[in-house]
Amino acid sequence: MCLRRAHDGDTIPVAATPQLFSGSWSGRRPFFAALAALAAMSLGGCGSRNTFVPPPPPKVVVAQPLQMPVTLYLYLTGNTAAYRTANLVARVQGYLESIDYKDGAAVKKGTQLFGIERDTYQAQLDQAKSQLAKDQAVLAQAQVNLTRYQTLEQQKSIAAQQAQDQGFVVQQDKATIGIDQANVDTANINLGFTTVTAPFNGIVTNHQVDLGNLVGASGPTTLATIVQTDPIYVNFTLSEPQFLAIRRSNAKAGLPIGTANLTYLSTIPIQIGLQDEDGYPHKGHLDYVSPQVDPSTGTVAVRAIFENKDNALLPGLFVRVRGPVGHQDKALLTRADAIGTDQEGSYVLVVGADNVVQRKTVKTGQTQGQLVIIESGLDPGDWVVIEGTQQAFPGAKVAPQRTKLSSVEAGSSDDAKTSAPNPMPK
Repeated sequence: MCLRRAHDGDTIPVAATPQLFSGSWSGRRPFFAALAALAAMSLGGCGSRNTFVPPPPPKVVVAQPLQMPVTLYLYLTGNTAAYRTANLVARVQGYLESIDYKDGAAVKKGTQLFGIERDTYQAQLDQAKSQLAKDQAVLAQAQVNLTRYQTLEQQKSIAAQQAQDQGFVVQQDKATIGIDQANVDTANINLGFTTVTAPFNGIVTNHQVDLGNLVGASGPTTLATIVQTDPIYVNFTLSEPQFLAIRRSNAKAGLPIGTANLTYLSTIPIQIGLQDEDGYPHKGHLDYVSPQVDPSTGTVAVRAIFENKDNALLPGLFVRVRGPVGHQDKALLTRADAIGTDQEGSYVLVVGADNVVQRKTVKTGQTQGQLVIIESGLDPGDWVVIEGTQQAFPGAKVAPQRTKLSSVEAGSSDDAKTSAPNPMPK
């Protein structure tokens, strides 16, 4: 209970405190001393005031931008395609007599795959050869007669017209020999068509016609297909803006901007990855760039080539494509989750020497793993808030804990070690 101090004019009733004024002074002295101490304590408690103690500044993790060489890539999608493919067809009519491979087998160039009955075509070849031999004998006789007529003409034993007529007979016989030889060659070719062989190294699909069936009756009959997958192509397209941007970049760098320099194309690395693969493990190089833009789609057809010795890549697969389009020797990178976005664009929060948070507007570039390239707006010495951004805001004081970014966060270490590649030419 607090004691109220009596103001002027206030009266304390005597009857209420009879013990205060009874007795001698010496007897009341200890009582007044205790009462004074109690009043002092009570008045001291009633006069205290609560003061606000601010909370400590929030802790945030800061790191300076990572400065390292990076390769800039163009990311596209494409499809694999066979290096070579051909339909194996029956080019002559006949019954299929043999299938000389196992479906899906890898074969070498020149390996026999199918056999068509040969008897008819062998007989035609023999007949053509016999006719050739007969007409060669006729020609020999005509040449002997021509020699004899020319001798008689010189002796004035026969008319000159007879010798000339015999000369025409020899020329006709020579022409006949030419026709006979062509018939022999044709018969020989048709006989060769009865054996269907592999035109190149590859894998043969399942056969489309069974033994004993008549093939080639109304035209070429497809027996199977052979596919060469080592090496293998990857086809993709560039949009018109990409085409023009790379063309300008090459022009500034003094690199070829045409599409016909095949030696230069082979120096441009291309990487691909399948849908179930991480990154881009397959490495090849550019092989072809179309010399024209497709007006219906506004794209340029591009092709790359890859080794495929283990046949891990099959034709027709969807692939992710990555090709280099530039290089920065000293790029600044920071954590992707440290980048904020608002109506003014992208920004980062940095902590100054006084531990006060500041906002910096930045222009971001390509993503490199967990990091993002900062093209402008950030200095190498800035301490960027990479953790605790929810507790930091411009003008607030924070307790920064400094750390360092690692190049491992930028993705593949190969990218950091690779020297500046040639951009893709267009």
